[in-house]
Amino acid sequence: MDLAIAAALMGFAFVATVTPGPNNLMLLASGANFGFRRTVPHMFGILIGFSAMILLVGMGLMAVFDAVPLLETGLRIASVLYLLWLAWKVASAAPPEHAEADARPMSFIAAALFQWVNPKAWAMALSAITLYAPERTLPSVVLVVLAFAVTCLPAISLWAWIGTVLRRSLSNRRRLTAFNVSMALLLVASLYPVLMPR
Repeated sequence: MDLAIAAALMGFAFVATVTPGPNNLMLLASGANFGFRRTVPHMFGILIGFSAMILLVGMGLMAVFDAVPLLETGLRIASVLYLLWLAWKVASAAPPEHAEADARPMSFIAAALFQWVNPKAWAMALSAITLYAPERTLPSVVLVVLAFAVTCLPAISLWAWIGTVLRRSLSNRRRLTAFNVSMALLLVASLYPVLMPR
């Protein structure tokens, strides 16, 4: 991979991970509701889970979906149901002082596993492999994984940090509730690409 292609890949990876989507919307909500430090495991779960997804997609996972189209349909249904459940959880989150004792941000494992039902993550992984590792050799796929690993954490950290900044202005229960409902509606809106016929 020459320098120009590597630079294009890094730019693609950064833009793909910094733009709005389910991960970033949930990080924004988590930063606002729990603060930056408590959102760090969520961020690292995204980083590791998404990197693993790209690696497996590049090494032939999509061939399985091509061979068994019903699996893709099942994945789409699971994505829709899980995102609707997450949207409900975000919309109904209580302000920190009224939250249940067991209320906590998404864990590392949950965030890593979420990538497998995240429509944007699938779209990014497929596009990255198609564009930058079309031959699907291990070295080219690993380069794509590394490009996303380097750019992902700064990009998603920005969303958690913005949530933390917003937290100061969301100390009022009504404003925090409005914010959480707005984030939930945006999560539901992010399902649009999944629900549209191909």
